[in-house]
Parts: sequence; structure tokens; C-alpha cells
Amino acid sequence: MAFAAFVTWLVGALGGLCLVAIWLIEYDESVSATRLPRTVVGAHGLLAVGGLALWYGYLATDARRFAWAAAVVLAAVTLLGLILGRRWIGVYRAHSAVARRRGPGSDAPPERHLPLPVVIAHGMLAGATIVLVVLTALSIRRS
Repeated sequence: MAFAAFVTWLVGALGGLCLVAIWLIEYDESVSATRLPRTVVGAHGLLAVGGLALWYGYLATDARRFAWAAAVVLAAVTLLGLILGRRWIGVYRAHSAVARRRGPGSDAPPERHLPLPVVIAHGMLAGATIVLVVLTALSIRRS
């Protein structure tokens, strides 16, 4: 289960990297401002990578403290991800309605261009990772 958590975390991080790359490519302040705070996007990504490193530390050393530290970091990553997801849903819905009425516009925020399947997959992998990390951390026996 611990290795499965590592794999889901890693694949989810790769999906997140794709989303950030698309967001950065589409980001042009002169056209439309983003609704996703850059600090939240950056903190979400950096904490996720840091937590993944802690989880790898747990896999390499079997030290209980690494597993629990990774779980705590994952809680913060989850909170930031939920903030970003809430803001993205608002933009996605608002600009979908505009596109249906007027046709696709170039004044959409950069996050409007994020592919829905990738966003959903990223969220589902995140959920699976949370479950696997918490179950693994709870099942660790004291030595």
C-alpha cells in the first residue's frame, strides 16, 4: 500500500505539472488576469513535492516519523488544492456559459484552458493518494 501511495502521488504530481505548464503558457496579464493566486499555486506544488520526498524517505527508511510528516504535509496540499479547485470551477463554469453565447473568447483567464479530463484525473489521483497515505500511516506498527 505504501508503494501504491508513492505511485499515485507521483502520477498525480506529473498531472499537476502538466496543468501548471498549460496555465503558464496561457498566462498573459495583458489579456485577462488569472483567478488562481500564484502564491497558492506555487505553495501547492512545492508542498506536494516536499511531501513526496518525505514519503520517499518513509519508503527508504521505514521511519514512522516520515510517514506522519508526509501525511501532515499532504493535508496542507489538499487544503490548497481545494482552494484552487473551487476557484477553477467558478472560472470554468462562467467562461463555458460565455463561450456558448458568444463563441470562444480570448479574454478568458489562463485557467479556463486547463483540460477538464486532466483536472479530474489530478483530483482523483490526489484523493487516492490521501486515502493510501492515511491508511498506511495508521497501519504502521510501533517497533
